[in-house]
Amino acid sequence: MKRNILVFVPIAILFCAIGVYFGMQRHTSAAPESVAVAALLAQEMPDASGKASALSQWKGKPLVVNFWATWCAPCVEEMPELNALQTEIAAKNIQVVGIGIDSADNIAKFADKYKISYPLYVAGTGATALLRQFGNQSGGLPFTVLIGRDGAVKKMYLGSIKFDELRKDLALL
Repeated sequence: MKRNILVFVPIAILFCAIGVYFGMQRHTSAAPESVAVAALLAQEMPDASGKASALSQWKGKPLVVNFWATWCAPCVEEMPELNALQTEIAAKNIQVVGIGIDSADNIAKFADKYKISYPLYVAGTGATALLRQFGNQSGGLPFTVLIGRDGAVKKMYLGSIKFDELRKDLALL
């Protein structure tokens, strides 16, 4: 019995040390989501018409932040439903915001062609750093972040949005 304890205690200590090490790595290597929200809201970006806008104007408001690009087929496919969603949730004081990873010219043409009713901002390639702060290391699109009135990330969606799921999540805000 004593011999078993002498064998298993060092093994248990080793596994604890490994767990602590990897736990610390995970917490120090990824930026907290609150830092990502703060970084996003600290940005100033041109909107689809080219006018510089401070994203801090959305602080304190529930947001559906959609990172997208005109060259991303799934992004383009979900835009009409995001547009309809904005109309649906406006009365609840929830705002859809699009962050375009594209050129200002392409976003302006897209917004005009498809009559997008929610704000579209031009982040260009700088949006990649924002995606990474939210934990999207691969930079996959579309990428949508649900942010509560308190500035906390409530949920993130990588890939095409399942709108039934998003509506349920919005109802919890």
